[in-house]
Amino acid sequence: MSDLSNYRKSYEKSELLESMVDENPMMQFRKWFYETEEFGGVDEVNAMTVSTIGFDGFPKARVVLLKKYDENGFTFVTNYDSEKGKALLANPHVCISFFWPSIERQVIIKGIAEKQTEAYSQGYFHSRPKGSQLGTIVSPQSEVIPNREYLSNQLVNLEKVVEKQEVDKPENWGGILVKPVSIEFWQGRPNRLHDRLRYTLLDDGDWKIERLAP
Repeated sequence: MSDLSNYRKSYEKSELLESMVDENPMMQFRKWFYETEEFGGVDEVNAMTVSTIGFDGFPKARVVLLKKYDENGFTFVTNYDSEKGKALLANPHVCISFFWPSIERQVIIKGIAEKQTEAYSQGYFHSRPKGSQLGTIVSPQSEVIPNREYLSNQLVNLEKVVEKQEVDKPENWGGILVKPVSIEFWQGRPNRLHDRLRYTLLDDGDWKIERLAP
């Protein structure tokens, strides 16, 4: 066993003040996203953790890739019949989080999940490399499989069938849009006195900004 009690770091790269932020959290997210890209040190800035509540009552978190964000919310793609897909469609209250350690920031989003439009899902699927399209079809995501060779054989067989054909998007695959109701921006600061600003969506569509104690 290892004692990790001495793992400590002082966060000193930036600050987050009310006077610095946009009134719209999606614009603030965009600002931080681009700043993180420019700062560097994060291989996949769009990597995010999606947390759902499963049918067994337990929360489960996994890392997926953000594919789009706009005024409507945050979009990723999944197999709707996967454990993740079934969970979020049954209980659409989800949490998304981004952690960007190189710039000492994280963003925590609570929102309501729903299927993206079919037009979006079709467009994104056909923009993917053919290998990714085929991988989506042959993988029964979250199901128990006998071994790795099972997937490899399925892929080889499908490649022979659709060698020169356009691949159709599976009906059980597509985008998920998470519409935010709360977005928290966290900036690491010295002495564990971190900056936390939370945006909460109001009934009239405006956002309330509050500072939280670290």
